Amino acid sequence: MEVKIGITDSPRELMLSSAQTPAEVEELVSAALSEGPGLLRLNDERGRRFLVHTSKIAYVEIGPADARRVGFGIGAEVGKLTGKGAKGE
Repeated sequence: MEVKIGITDSPRELMLSSAQTPAEVEELVSAALSEGPGLLRLNDERGRRFLVHTSKIAYVEIGPADARRVGFGIGAEVGKLTGKGAKGE
């Protein structure tokens, strides 16, 4: 599962892959935010620890990990746009 955390005053987001369920991550985030100023503590699949000050959290996105694409895939897109594809060009 993938977790993205938007940080205030930062153009980048923090992304990590977690072995926890979406419900578990949501519970950790909700608890950290409801306690007031403090830290959100999360662990990723490789055992790394992430600590984020709760006052700097802009948003948290929790969802399935996207399948990573390799390459450009330009040929398939051009075929779609021109009406030509692999079938009977």
